[in-house]
Amino acid sequence: MLYLHSLSEAEEVFKALSTPVRLRIMEMIYEDDHLSMNDLAEALGVTNSAISMHVGKLEAAGLVSIQTSSGKRGIMKLVRPRYERMIVDLAPTSGTGARSCYTDEIAVGCFTSAEVHPTCGIATTGNIIGDLDNPKVFSYPERFNAGILWIGYGSISYNLPNRLKAGQEVTELQISFEISSECPEFNEDYPSDIYFSINDQPLGKWISPGDFGARHGMLSPIWWPEALNQYGLLKTLVINDAGTFMDGTYKLSGTTIQDLHLDYNSDINLTFSVPKDTANCGGLTLFGESFGDYNQNIQVKVYYEDRGLVH
Repeated sequence: MLYLHSLSEAEEVFKALSTPVRLRIMEMIYEDDHLSMNDLAEALGVTNSAISMHVGKLEAAGLVSIQTSSGKRGIMKLVRPRYERMIVDLAPTSGTGARSCYTDEIAVGCFTSAEVHPTCGIATTGNIIGDLDNPKVFSYPERFNAGILWIGYGSISYNLPNRLKAGQEVTELQISFEISSECPEFNEDYPSDIYFSINDQPLGKWISPGDFGARHGMLSPIWWPEALNQYGLLKTLVINDAGTFMDGTYKLSGTTIQDLHLDYNSDINLTFSVPKDTANCGGLTLFGESFGDYNQNIQVKVYYEDRGLVH
């Protein structure tokens, strides 16, 4: 989900979608997520340079990603949509101008703590690290280069960068990640209760519908075994003054950004967990930019306001 908080924040998206050709490109790639630049040019009857220009504007607005893949005629550039839906706040928010924010990406292997129980594993784009179903491999230094990890139950925690300065106060957190359940081999219908917390403050539970593996992940390395996790769903956790939401619309809990008591000195520790005794103990898989379907790691966007120093 793409959440835009004002018309000014959405301006580049509106510009990118302002022509019939680019609207049709978006429709086509939602209908078939295996279309290449050449496929689009041929279907629309335009030159390759023209399709590159149109797709480039969509990419610059953050609406699509371009991924390379091997094909019968050599390397193909596939055009894939990044979001399934978009929300734009049309009414102006309090204050003037765009909201202040900073963004960061955290690789899935850069966790700060892990309680891991099989089935489990971790891998880079080059190889599976150590043995499958061996929790101790999560302590190996190679894990910092990991592009995917999965656990049967337990937890994974990440320390999110705090770039706030004195006098600045967090007003909203947006955390985006590609995620699925974890089943031995794969199972498209395999629900899992995945819980989220920040600094041990519960944020709520989201139920992952399954461990997806009926096709190869769009970004997963060619050597990646077909029996293992292939791709997930791109989800966005939003915490603001109204509560905690998944994809900006489904409310997980009443925990607000104020309940987290974050300031410029705070640690911001995000934890994903699947308790052993939860109703749907179906594990979890986290995908980085080199695995799955979405070209990203764990993305963090922190909105803040300058409150001034208290004397």
